[in-house]
Amino acid sequence: MNSIEVKNICKSYKDTKALEDISFEVKKGEIFGLIGPDGAGKTTLFRILTTLLLKDSGSAGVEGFDVEKDYKAIRRIIGYMPGRFSLYQDLSVEENLNFFATVFDTTVKANYELIKDIYVQLEPFKTRRAGKLSGGMKQKLALCCALIHQPEILFLDEPTTGVDPVSRKEFWEMLKKLKDKGITILVSTPYMDEAFLCDRIALIQSGRIMDINTLEGIILKFPKKLYAIKSDNMYKLNSDLKECGMCDTVYIFGEYLHLTPKSSECSGLEDYLSEKGHTGIEISQIKATVEDCFMDLMSRHGSTNNE
Repeated sequence: MNSIEVKNICKSYKDTKALEDISFEVKKGEIFGLIGPDGAGKTTLFRILTTLLLKDSGSAGVEGFDVEKDYKAIRRIIGYMPGRFSLYQDLSVEENLNFFATVFDTTVKANYELIKDIYVQLEPFKTRRAGKLSGGMKQKLALCCALIHQPEILFLDEPTTGVDPVSRKEFWEMLKKLKDKGITILVSTPYMDEAFLCDRIALIQSGRIMDINTLEGIILKFPKKLYAIKSDNMYKLNSDLKECGMCDTVYIFGEYLHLTPKSSECSGLEDYLSEKGHTGIEISQIKATVEDCFMDLMSRHGSTNNE
């Protein structure tokens, strides 16, 4: 059974297409990741699915409810963490939780077991104003408030943006525990490494979904041989490789360049670079990462970033 069904959703802001023919399904009880950079359309899609924004065309359902006709029913069964911290900054941790529980006609005590593992980390700061919390603690408070009414689905829009690596790791551990309790989770993120933590992912750019699969499934479809290369002069290396005519693509990845050759092998490339004066040349064939797959899909889809 699917918790979320999206078919051919389109949304434009004046002349800018924010979403173009978006379709996907999220299975009940899975963590589904929407992976893409800023401006890709993630937040617009989340606002449509959480009944905060009207689509131009297409259809979308959450637990069988239509996002426009049944918006009141949907709001009762979902928890939503927007990209920006949106709780009441002048209220304390405890006051924010009590407020959101009251909005949904429940109490913190009634649903404490669901948030217990998260709230124990917040409890020492329960009288502190939300605006004075650290980024990681704000994140935990927002998640508690989104869970306080026992939602069936969590919508988390870039929940780990701007927090430290330790808090990011802790947050994903919390999500795994929530999944084990049967909660469906749709999460968006610009961090490609978080794709490893999702059951399935959709790669989105410029308002279009480029691929949907498990991470392993997307990587297995990478169509070319891939090489990592470096030399003592990386700036010149990047320039020379783009001009040599032997490469389809050349991208910077950390201390290496990743390239796909036009032929099946890199034969002749090292000799060419030596003739260009490069030293310390290292070339090795590697397995594609999700970043490599994203860049390849972008080049094949002709994607550009729309703000």
